[in-house]
Amino acid sequence: MFTGLSAFPLTPMDEQRIDESAFAGLVARLAAAAVDSITALGSTGSYAYLTREERTRIAHLAVKHAGEVPVVIGIGALRTKHVLELAEDAQAAGAAGVLLAPVSYQALTPDDVYGLYEVVTRELSVPLVVYDNPGTTHFTFTDDLYQAIAALPHVASIKIPGVPADPAQAAARIARLREILPTHVTIGVSGDAFAATGLNAGCDAWYSVIAGTLPAPALAITRTAQAGDVERATALSARLRPLWDLFARHGSLRVTAAIAEHLGLVDRPCLPLPIRGLPDADHAEVARVVDELSLGS
Repeated sequence: MFTGLSAFPLTPMDEQRIDESAFAGLVARLAAAAVDSITALGSTGSYAYLTREERTRIAHLAVKHAGEVPVVIGIGALRTKHVLELAEDAQAAGAAGVLLAPVSYQALTPDDVYGLYEVVTRELSVPLVVYDNPGTTHFTFTDDLYQAIAALPHVASIKIPGVPADPAQAAARIARLREILPTHVTIGVSGDAFAATGLNAGCDAWYSVIAGTLPAPALAITRTAQAGDVERATALSARLRPLWDLFARHGSLRVTAAIAEHLGLVDRPCLPLPIRGLPDADHAEVARVVDELSLGS
């Protein structure tokens, strides 16, 4: 479950409600594409902006519409008490695993973060993915902290924030992580522009933003890298450079939302305020890139 392509769908909504029909459609689309897993309520799923009741509903919808594809549910929250409640809800909904980022308003220490995972993993009955996303959490894991958390029960994978752009340096980075992590803990690359490099360097999984809306090109990169065709996987990713450039300029969430809106998969706007979608000119640029790359077919 924690290898291959894990697709992170949006949670489309207006300011009043979640668009459950659109969300179910996104999940069913991923199941039909045969992604390896579906991770609902990740950062792309705007989990931090939802109530417990909304998150529980999304967990149930994801499991219901994913078919045979395993579903991982994000359980990050400010207080450990709330994380434990969300973990209980996710397991009751039938989640095959959970994803946990160290979310906080006050800056967290390594001891704080280790303590969070220690408490949560003690209560779990499903595997856990450690979500290292310093761009949103503003917390940076050290290798020592990776090693300590990976030794806890139920920890099955670590989602790392990209790899060096140089293939040799990327391979060295993954080799270093292999030395310090238990053999049963997989390494998943994130940061979609780095995915091909990470997979070619030996990452087990790609935790992907774009796959949640455009599974086909993400699957092509993943399957090619898994087959050992380094040059073609690199070329497939390079073809998407205009998209990666948009991610770098506007952020992956806003660009992915614009793609889904352009393709008619969700209504516009689809993000929770105060997050606003892209202005018309930037939205049109995203649509142009999608059409020029034939990503909507």
